[in-house]
Amino acid sequence: MSKEKRYAIVGSGSRSYLYLTSLASDFKEYGNLVAICDTNNTRMQYAKEVLNETYSYTDVQTYFAEDFLQMLTKESIDTLIVVSIDRTHCKYITEALYAGCDVITEKPIVINAKQAKEIIQAVEETGKTVKVAFNYRYTPRNTKIKELLAKNIIGKVNSIHFEWLLDTSHGADYFRRWHRNKRNSGGLAVHKATHHFDLVNWWIDSSPELVFAAGDLMFYGRENNEQRGNYQNYDRATDNPNAKNDPFALDLHTSDLMQRMYLDAEHEDGYRRDENVFGDYISIEDDLALAVKYESGVLMSYHLTAYSPWEGFRIMFNGSEGRLEYEVRENTYVSAGEKDVNNPLANQEAHKQQEQVSIILHKHWQKAESIPITDSTAKGHGGGDERLMHDLFVGNEDDPYGRKADHLAGIRAALTGICANISMKTGQSVVCKDVIEL
Repeated sequence: MSKEKRYAIVGSGSRSYLYLTSLASDFKEYGNLVAICDTNNTRMQYAKEVLNETYSYTDVQTYFAEDFLQMLTKESIDTLIVVSIDRTHCKYITEALYAGCDVITEKPIVINAKQAKEIIQAVEETGKTVKVAFNYRYTPRNTKIKELLAKNIIGKVNSIHFEWLLDTSHGADYFRRWHRNKRNSGGLAVHKATHHFDLVNWWIDSSPELVFAAGDLMFYGRENNEQRGNYQNYDRATDNPNAKNDPFALDLHTSDLMQRMYLDAEHEDGYRRDENVFGDYISIEDDLALAVKYESGVLMSYHLTAYSPWEGFRIMFNGSEGRLEYEVRENTYVSAGEKDVNNPLANQEAHKQQEQVSIILHKHWQKAESIPITDSTAKGHGGGDERLMHDLFVGNEDDPYGRKADHLAGIRAALTGICANISMKTGQSVVCKDVIEL
């Protein structure tokens, strides 16, 4: 990959800084970041300021969303990076493909079946590529699970129990911002759980066949809080005295990044980053249960809770020759929400975790064995972000684990959540190929 490769990024929220700073520092010899596109000029100018002051990176142009196609042409973009809100991913991906660009996109690649079909068609018609940024594949501890299962360490995998816990800091954050509107995010079954479903698809090398799901808003929202005898009388937290004693409230003044990126930008689009998690107009679930059958015959029970006292996950694989138990306790995380932050790099530092990781192998008739893990405390999703950036911008042809994810892998991961949303709406199980044919 040469220095002449030209990148643009659409979306300049907190997640964009992983890509912006990577191209301005560690991977600057592999390509030029030449343009940023967003609906909000304040956020774009702040991103330019950070690039200039922190990295002396000055040659970046800004474009409003309505000038997106003009940007691709005028700046001769080779690869577009998509980090906008979820419902817009498909629009930017397909328009970039038809404009002759390759694409790197954050998950989820799509939030519904219609979008999935549009992207499949666009890739087929243009011959361009889409890479989906599944950083969890690159975390050493998750790669270790892939390695163990590939060695048939428990024989044939028959069933999986998977529980993911978001605590009352991280989980609550999805109910403060745009994710709380299902039209924007597809709900946590798509926005968040796409990560988890991708891991399972990758670990067992299969695709979902049948999904049944149930879920509801059980903790957040006005009605639930009033039923518990509580009432927080505010619509947003910042500068509101009624929010002072609410541990769920997020004051945008406590982070320089939050203030510069969101509070100072509100006058342009009215977007508020600090909504009351116990307010009205929340249309996503905070508690989800799924039963999934895979094409390989594997059965999975999956549960996501977004109001847990601790953060992490447990997954158990039951096989013909034993059982593999994997548990991770993570530190909490709020996107761009650290106190006393002076620059966006602190956002990445917040991912430095002294994780508690346990992998236990139970073979039939044998003593349980603890499997050691190395390098599990690196920054950025347990070290996944750093490795992912290298793969996206430099490449890694010698990867025995197959961690690269194309548009079909992205759609396959979103498919479980898309089918879950249909199931929750209809009360019926959903045959995946009837929704999206892959």
